[in-house]
Amino acid sequence: MRLRTLGIAALIAGTFVWVTTTRKWDPPSWLRPSAQSNGPLWAEPPVSAAGLSADELNNIDIYKSAHLATVNISSTVYKRGWFGQVIPEPGTGSGFIIDAQGRILTNYHVVSGRAPEVMVTMADKTRYKATILARDPSNDLALIKIVPKGKLPFLRLGDSDPLQVGQKVLAIGNPFGLEGTLTTGIISSLGRTLNDESGRQLEGMVQTDAAINPGNSGGPLLDSAGNVIGINTAIYGPGSNIGIGFALPINRAKTMLEDYQAGRKFGRPWLGVSVLPVFGDLAELLELPTEGGLLIQDITPGSAADGAGLRSARRYVIVGNTEVGIGGDLILSIDGQKVDRADALTRALSKKRPGDKLAITIHRAGRQQQLSVTLGERPDDGM
Repeated sequence: MRLRTLGIAALIAGTFVWVTTTRKWDPPSWLRPSAQSNGPLWAEPPVSAAGLSADELNNIDIYKSAHLATVNISSTVYKRGWFGQVIPEPGTGSGFIIDAQGRILTNYHVVSGRAPEVMVTMADKTRYKATILARDPSNDLALIKIVPKGKLPFLRLGDSDPLQVGQKVLAIGNPFGLEGTLTTGIISSLGRTLNDESGRQLEGMVQTDAAINPGNSGGPLLDSAGNVIGINTAIYGPGSNIGIGFALPINRAKTMLEDYQAGRKFGRPWLGVSVLPVFGDLAELLELPTEGGLLIQDITPGSAADGAGLRSARRYVIVGNTEVGIGGDLILSIDGQKVDRADALTRALSKKRPGDKLAITIHRAGRQQQLSVTLGERPDDGM
């Protein structure tokens, strides 16, 4: 999504009136020294300030190092106006340095457009002109580079696979142009799917309640060890933060970086199925294995799943308030890993590339079967 820098104005109202007098002020009795004290209450030694908690110290330590490697990115995209004239359209976002050579990860939408002019501002206000090395629109990722004048701080890339709901996260970025802002929160959910402004689906997103606002896009989402576990990408709704933000898992960016290093084309692997998580009581009600899995609802004609012979729902039933397609294959495991969470397929695909094999164990007509599927490439429309 294109995010704009919004100006912030502060209105200070009120008048301070100073009254002078030559009369000596006699404090009320409740402020006079007591028999046990040697002076007025306001002259007593101050009570020691409470020490910072371990969590506060953790936040401070992470910010001190991480904000130096978090940058402000401004891009100017030249577009045609109604009468053919060229109009510069500015945009702004965040990014973070990933190595000493000056490579920076950010969102694609921060630097998208025709022939954008990209400028990077460091925490110390040093400015650089950046070159775009790689774009991966399907994952809303971009890799840019500056030529550093000296030694650069950079962030460590963590592992987004073992993330847990409830774990602490920290977001750093430039919301509304306010550079170097830190917010904290937790992971609210995993495996979210949302559509960007172009209609592409962003799958397997990390949902967080750490405040994310326009201008945060492309900035790092960090764990309590200071490792980058996500790239802040989107917020829910058209306005500012309401406690529902989304970050792209960092392992998705690692795949792009590996492809860039190897000179491979970027593309999202595609199986071509829609699935419904079915576990516990619901699985038992549908007469499926109680350990559950992912029940295939629909299969896209011509997709990898279609070519491999996977089966979609044959008919539909109402369970509670939900329509459930039944009669299709139930995916029990993927690449030897048991399916025990709703985003298991998305997580497996995030480690694959178009043309890779996916080993799937399914439950069909009371029996287990093993299938090997050659993944296709997701269409540009993301559907």
